[in-house]
Amino acid sequence: MTENIETPRLGEPFLLTPGPLTTSYRVKQTMLRDWGSWDGDFRALTIEMRQGLLALTGDTQGLLDCVPMQGSGSFSVEAMLGSFVPRDGKVLVLSNGAYGKRIAQTLEYLNRAYTVIDKGDYMPPRGAEVTAAIEADPAITHVVIVHCETSSGILNPVKEISDAVAASGRKLLVDSMSAFGAVELDFSEINYVAMVSSANKCIEGVPGFGFIIARKDELEAAKGRSHSLSLDVHAQWAHMNKTGQWRFTPPTHVVVAFVEALRAHVEEGAVAGRGARYAKNRDVVVAGLRDLGFETLLKDRWLSPIIVTFFCPASPAFEFNRFYELMKAKGFIIYPGKLTVAESFRIGCIGQMDEHVMRKVVEAAAEALSEMGVNNAAPPESALIERAKLAA
Repeated sequence: MTENIETPRLGEPFLLTPGPLTTSYRVKQTMLRDWGSWDGDFRALTIEMRQGLLALTGDTQGLLDCVPMQGSGSFSVEAMLGSFVPRDGKVLVLSNGAYGKRIAQTLEYLNRAYTVIDKGDYMPPRGAEVTAAIEADPAITHVVIVHCETSSGILNPVKEISDAVAASGRKLLVDSMSAFGAVELDFSEINYVAMVSSANKCIEGVPGFGFIIARKDELEAAKGRSHSLSLDVHAQWAHMNKTGQWRFTPPTHVVVAFVEALRAHVEEGAVAGRGARYAKNRDVVVAGLRDLGFETLLKDRWLSPIIVTFFCPASPAFEFNRFYELMKAKGFIIYPGKLTVAESFRIGCIGQMDEHVMRKVVEAAAEALSEMGVNNAAPPESALIERAKLAA
């Protein structure tokens, strides 16, 4: 680590969420000055950012380029879909949570044809299912998958899906919003035409822009295809390469903060180093909460190092809103669940936190249960029966 993350934080709670997340003082401090978006110094930072992100892809042949896009991550997902899926294309959406559903909703708005393999709240899509779907519907031109579905915390089998898509001669789009920078997405192994992520995730910047990393030939082919002026990835790319500037006003402070976060990411060991810290965070909090009686939604095989979903206890003394407020009072903001199968909550493992912080999270949870009068944090039996499906 490049700073002591246990330094007193002036009352600021740790964000146990999948982004926005807890950032370093080093990143915060970069936002204390103003920048001209047209100025050469800022243009140089934009170049550094794009090159730094490409360095994380594993592209050794210069086939990819990086296009930052103003707005939240969902803006970049919409930009990717609207720019890389032709208007007469058809998308196979692999959905197992809220963000797969949002992709389908976006395609509906874009008037792009699509079909969905819906795996429910937490089952992973599999390569054989993709192959079968494409064989049954030759009109499918693209397949889109969420790398880490933060509704459940599942890390989807992207390599398996990529192999199936490539064997079928189709094109893969990846929403790696919550995984890129901490989970390998090696372009030499994952044959995607475009992927998206966001500033406020595993690179540990602040919200304000996302970025699309795509094949240059696909960027060229996207000219004139977008439904939107502001979300046209080709136009943004062409303008940046010609002028060094963003087409429209960039979030200057956010970009500068992100560049500093990207430098810290490299110092920590890039994807491998960042991923190792997050995995340790996950292992510590999972072991500690299981010792208290909590159960994870997912079996260990599918647990991501990004965020973990826990079932709420069956105890009638447990009430999530009170648990949330007690945890917040102890310095930790947790995340509500998004499941339909059972009541749940989520603990994020990303951001400026390490295993020592996660042990304090476990201590805080134990204290909160005691204050609520919850003697047993075990979930309802019905939740465990549902979870058993993953063992199949």
